[in-house]
Amino acid sequence: MSLTAHEVILRPVISEKSMDEAGHGKYTFAVHGDANKIMIKGAVEELFKVNVTGVNVLTTKAKEKRRGTKRGRISGFTTPWRKAIVTLAAGQKIEFFEGV
Repeated sequence: MSLTAHEVILRPVISEKSMDEAGHGKYTFAVHGDANKIMIKGAVEELFKVNVTGVNVLTTKAKEKRRGTKRGRISGFTTPWRKAIVTLAAGQKIEFFEGV
């Protein structure tokens, strides 16, 4: 299965921790579930015109969420998703993260 760069990188992850890491050259993205490290590296280099030195990938598991309502208890699960932390070469940055 061949994915394009826009299909591999779904969206950036904007959180306090990811913004702190962006200052050190590490950027976090939500990625396609079938994407591997090589595909992620190629997609980031193609989309943002930077050199990637490392890619760490992790999958967040689905968690059970429960909620009480007037009619009883409702339970369900959050959606599992895949996250990639991309390390860039020294001195490079992605401009998209700088404006946030």
